Amino acid sequence: MKIKVKNRPYAQVMAMPRPKRRKPLRPHMAFRTLIRALAIPDLMSAKFTYTTERMELVGDRPCLILMNHSSFIDLKIAYKIFFPKPLSIVCTSDGFVGKGLLMRLIGSIPTNKFVSDVRLIGDIKYALHEKQSNVLMYPEASYSFDGRATPLPRKLGVLLKKLNVPVVTVITSGAFSREPLYNCLQKRPVPVTAHVRCLLTPEELQEKSVAEIDAMLDEEFSFDGFAWQRDNNVKIDSPKRADGLNRILYRCAACGSEGHMEGKGTTLTCHHCGKVWHMDELGQLCAAEGETEFAHIPDWYQWEREQVRRELQAGEYSLDVDVDIAMMVNYSAIYRVGTGRLTHNENGFTLTGCDGQLHYEQGPRACYSLYADYYWYELGDIICIGNNDVLYYCFPKGGDVVAKTRIATEELYQMKKQRPERKKTEQMA
Repeated sequence: MKIKVKNRPYAQVMAMPRPKRRKPLRPHMAFRTLIRALAIPDLMSAKFTYTTERMELVGDRPCLILMNHSSFIDLKIAYKIFFPKPLSIVCTSDGFVGKGLLMRLIGSIPTNKFVSDVRLIGDIKYALHEKQSNVLMYPEASYSFDGRATPLPRKLGVLLKKLNVPVVTVITSGAFSREPLYNCLQKRPVPVTAHVRCLLTPEELQEKSVAEIDAMLDEEFSFDGFAWQRDNNVKIDSPKRADGLNRILYRCAACGSEGHMEGKGTTLTCHHCGKVWHMDELGQLCAAEGETEFAHIPDWYQWEREQVRRELQAGEYSLDVDVDIAMMVNYSAIYRVGTGRLTHNENGFTLTGCDGQLHYEQGPRACYSLYADYYWYELGDIICIGNNDVLYYCFPKGGDVVAKTRIATEELYQMKKQRPERKKTEQMA
């Protein structure tokens, strides 16, 4: 999938009018039918099947559908399961670029990823209660990097209580293994399944506390794509299955160096110390020589998270990288505005560039995670920061920094969030 891109000066882009917020439309039956038909070939190739649980409790009432986000097949799965019921889809605002009218007609609701958007709550309520449309939402907000759930927003239970409609979860298995993001979305012949469950009825929502609801969501979104592949003996014999693995395993588990990893073919190699790991058909790693530090890829990724946390606690973490910069201020296009420099440390992000015209800062408590993506609209790997007025898409010019930056953003948010709470507790003691 591609996106419309134009080259424009920074000052000209900043002066452009912003789009007006419009209430979501109920998707027309013709568009629902078309999307369902277009989904058939991909679902057939994935041999898609699904099971249900407690869905009789939903009936004909509009519901909020929470689905895990693994690959491009996710939306096709949703249309297979819920057709012919209307679906209003909460999607990233850049999905509207170049096709705003079409996205509105199919019922999409735009929002900026990991940017506080109070208007989104009103749009969801309007779609559910006024338009009597189901609302599909990916609470993780971003694709999984390592096959496990990305952090969910805290106190999501507050929103669910306010909406007061049935909450349905759709958890897929196999979608990540079939088309992992790090692998540039190369498709593999992997069967995909889903479990559809009415997690909470309106009555159950009111009976439970926000903490209890959040705990239920955390348990529901506690999957592991690589473990699923291994435990179900799903063999992937693609000769390119390790391509791009360095995007998530950017730090050598043997020598600790960063920026020297290369995933290519069926191997992962550290060009600093020379160690090589082989990725088998079950998605597990084995060292060509010596100790296999982490056979399970998510364990390696978790170890990297622990190293980032240690760096942050010691005041050693920093990102300082040259970037190409693109911007989104409306749905007409993504605008390339020049080059600059992106830094990230305990004080948050700073982006400068465009011959000194651009200076943007974003604090560490701005959001709990980061809009970071691989092979974004076939343009490249990105780190996206910004607000409801403008988004900055930063394309790093060197090194695999995307995963580490997202990890650091998440860990830094938790650290900054906990410090005021500890201070308040100490003052009360």
